[in-house]
Amino acid sequence: MIVLGIETSCDETGVAVYDSARGLLAQSLHSQVDLHAVYGGVVPEIASRDHVRRLLPLVRQTLADAKIEKPDAVAYTAGPGLVGALMVGSGLANGLALGWGCPVIPVHHMEGHLLAPMLEEGAPDFPFLALLVSGGHSMLVSVAGVGKYRVLGSTLDDAAGEAFDKTAKLLGLPYPGGPALAQLAEEGRADAFQFPRPMLNKPGLDFSFSGLKTAVMLQVRESESLGALEKDRANIAASFQQAIVETLVKRSIKAARQESLQSIIIAGGVGANKLLRSMLADQFSGCVHYPRPAFCTDNGAMIAFAGAMRLADGATPQAIQAIARWPLESLEPPGGDDWAEGIRLD
Repeated sequence: MIVLGIETSCDETGVAVYDSARGLLAQSLHSQVDLHAVYGGVVPEIASRDHVRRLLPLVRQTLADAKIEKPDAVAYTAGPGLVGALMVGSGLANGLALGWGCPVIPVHHMEGHLLAPMLEEGAPDFPFLALLVSGGHSMLVSVAGVGKYRVLGSTLDDAAGEAFDKTAKLLGLPYPGGPALAQLAEEGRADAFQFPRPMLNKPGLDFSFSGLKTAVMLQVRESESLGALEKDRANIAASFQQAIVETLVKRSIKAARQESLQSIIIAGGVGANKLLRSMLADQFSGCVHYPRPAFCTDNGAMIAFAGAMRLADGATPQAIQAIARWPLESLEPPGGDDWAEGIRLD
């Protein structure tokens, strides 16, 4: 089966074509970073308008690159995300599927991230533990199969990616802040400042990063008052990154041991962080899997792949969906009776 995947949940317009027999045939991605940089964050209306402008040309380009006229099915991100942006992808996906006479599959954005490592060689087998870390999510998920998810822990406040971005802003780094902070951290010492490791000494598997963010803010103010911020910036970045990565790694290993799982996958935007990848690989006795950096950020390939996996097991809904908030645990395995019915705007 050849599946066209469409991703428009936030500020990236992603399109890809996945063949269940040959793998990924083509992909295209347009980032809106430059549009939103002047505002220091994503402006939903601007994001929606740019998706309208970019999406159909990207679909044409990707189909041409894949050397196919039409797919066997269309998969699109139905949520969670910005409703206006989701509606652009949802509307086009359903219109194309109607015109082509093929199934259309709404995909959960985080399920796409969760399954993205399976696009790589040496993909993990079920079951495994998933560490999903991005600008909007930080969660540990026990994965028994497609649609068989149990959330073990999540953030009580800021997501890991949000903490990266807010700390980067405190340090005067450009948007998007996470990658810029990681780059600056390479020039600093991770032991220069002793920032807290939130929740590590508490039971359970939840995360909390607001206290860490506050500690960084206080250190930035102190360095500013002493006229030493320029000298301390790299050390603050390195110490912050060490604290947040150490927290993610220790929580992940604890969860894997609790669930007797031998494989951990890292996915989401923060999954591209080099320190996170290396530290988890060094400290976890089992196998660690992650997608290539291009598939850590939002992309059409993960949506096409997730759609193909659901389609292979009989999921063939015909509906328009744009769901701003959509708990991962509410998903069912492919082929569920109430997978999608009617138009849904949440």
